[in-house]
Amino acid sequence: MSPAAAGETAATAPGKTFNASIPGADDLIRLHLSESPYGASKTALRAAERELGRVNVYPDPERQELIQALAAHWDVTPDHIAVANGSDELVLATALTLGDRTRPGLVTDGTFPGYRSCLELTGRGCTAVPLSGTAVDADAFAARLPEHGIGYLCNPHNPSGAAHTRDELTALVDACGRSGVPLVFDEAYMEFADPDTPQTRDLLDGDVPVVALRTFSKAYGLAALRVGYAVGRPALIATLRQTLRSLPFSVNRLAQAAAIGALGDRDFVDGVRRSNAERRRWFTAELNRRGRGHLPSVTNFVAVAARDCASAQDRLAADFGILVRNAGLFGFPGYLRTSLGTQENLVRFLDALDEIERNA
Repeated sequence: MSPAAAGETAATAPGKTFNASIPGADDLIRLHLSESPYGASKTALRAAERELGRVNVYPDPERQELIQALAAHWDVTPDHIAVANGSDELVLATALTLGDRTRPGLVTDGTFPGYRSCLELTGRGCTAVPLSGTAVDADAFAARLPEHGIGYLCNPHNPSGAAHTRDELTALVDACGRSGVPLVFDEAYMEFADPDTPQTRDLLDGDVPVVALRTFSKAYGLAALRVGYAVGRPALIATLRQTLRSLPFSVNRLAQAAAIGALGDRDFVDGVRRSNAERRRWFTAELNRRGRGHLPSVTNFVAVAARDCASAQDRLAADFGILVRNAGLFGFPGYLRTSLGTQENLVRFLDALDEIERNA
């Protein structure tokens, strides 16, 4: 069952106690993993289905057809692209591969923990730049980058949902260019932002060692198939590909075919972006109407202010069957991150959260 279908069939009504011992995973309202309620392109699904008859044959270890399609999509040459099993694999591969590995990596507090985990796992270690309130301090990050071997920034930021301004991106890229320290921008949520949002796509003509990580899990709705890719300077990508060859078949045949199909259906992802923007406008207006704080977002999730977020996360799951993410787990306290699921399920979430806080 798709995430959208799982949400639509959840039996829990606002205010009704949920018996977590009875239903299975598909009965829960899944608002915790930024999954798309719009499913995937039919073109992508048909492409994956056609490959079912060849599941006895290994996939292309070099991912050449998908790389060619991505190069055309980004208007770059294929040597600018590397493909992996989700962007998580690329976070690990970049930590293993890029920059001066005798120096620690640089991350920010209050963000996706995978960067720190991979840097620690590979023995590089890391330094974290504190947030400025609920925002990434781009100037502080730029100032510290030259002392490090590699930097990681989530843009748009997870879990706040904010994107860097053009001035911030310029300052970060200038620091990267002057120091030669590779800077990895995790742009997993960039497809949801306005097309004019400053992004790594604007920076590929120069010699600055920046790398963008993208995924087919979010806007393209292919989370179960695990396809991510990196875009960057050919010299960086060549070394990254060499590391990825240690797991030659990590991107399966169905996933490669579906990703190619998804890229060919631009109307679908454009429709997802528009629908998500409309849902985001409605949801933030509803939050304002209820007097509940939240952070501005350009993504498919919103950070919603709540009291005792750890308890609220657990109560929402146990009593209402609603899964959201306590952003305190990211080092970002005071907010619950909720995906922009169906309108019905978002109303259920807000009604349940209001009830929990009234009765606390």
